Amino acid sequence: MADYRTVHAGAGARSAEVDAGLRTHMNKVYGTMSVGLLVTALAAWALANMAVSSTPTEYMVGDGEYLTGLGYALYATPLKWVLMFAPLAMVFGFNAVVSRLSAAATQTYFYAYAALMGLSLSSIFLVFTGASIAQTFLVTSAAFAGLSLWGYTTKKDISAWGSFLIMGVIGLLIASVVNIFLKSSGLEFAISGIGVLIFAGLTAYDTQRIKTDYIAHAHAMDGEWLAKSAIMGALNLYLDFINLFMFLLQFLGNRD
Repeated sequence: MADYRTVHAGAGARSAEVDAGLRTHMNKVYGTMSVGLLVTALAAWALANMAVSSTPTEYMVGDGEYLTGLGYALYATPLKWVLMFAPLAMVFGFNAVVSRLSAAATQTYFYAYAALMGLSLSSIFLVFTGASIAQTFLVTSAAFAGLSLWGYTTKKDISAWGSFLIMGVIGLLIASVVNIFLKSSGLEFAISGIGVLIFAGLTAYDTQRIKTDYIAHAHAMDGEWLAKSAIMGALNLYLDFINLFMFLLQFLGNRD
């Protein structure tokens, strides 16, 4: 008969190993996500600066601000639809990429996606003041940190939220596309309010799911799977952050 103390010590060691591995895994998730956000911010800022000039042109966008030729092509021609929907097409292909590429190549794909997202979001610098964008980013960061921490530490199983939240995202996407043509300020306000609630819930839900997925697969210790899992987790939290930021910007952003 096995010695109880030996069995108990072995179980404790395995538990400590999982805890240490989980911390490493979550650090990888948050680190990859943070780099992705930095890439997005730099891409958005760089394109916005190339698209706008203080030198007068025929395309005025604000007090003393004018679109360059590049800016006009990206923001005032049908090319704007390509720039708007390209990140959506790219993210839909993410699962196929994960299954076919190495972890390193998948991470590169994620950063390329983050850069493309930045190009797509660059027009916010034409609409909102830089100070209000920075303020909204800080508010989003604080809210995201609190929601993610709660999702990580709560003992409550919130996995049942998943289906409801995903259906909410689909509804938001459809409503947003419809409102591109309706241009209803009332519908835009409703979409923004509901969007904040949905992506707040998804932040907590995705954090808990990343944690539980790791614990469920930790015994296998498949390095390639763990690396890809961290990138997928980073993508999910990245999308939660970006969407939470964009919806909050509708409330907190000051327009130029």
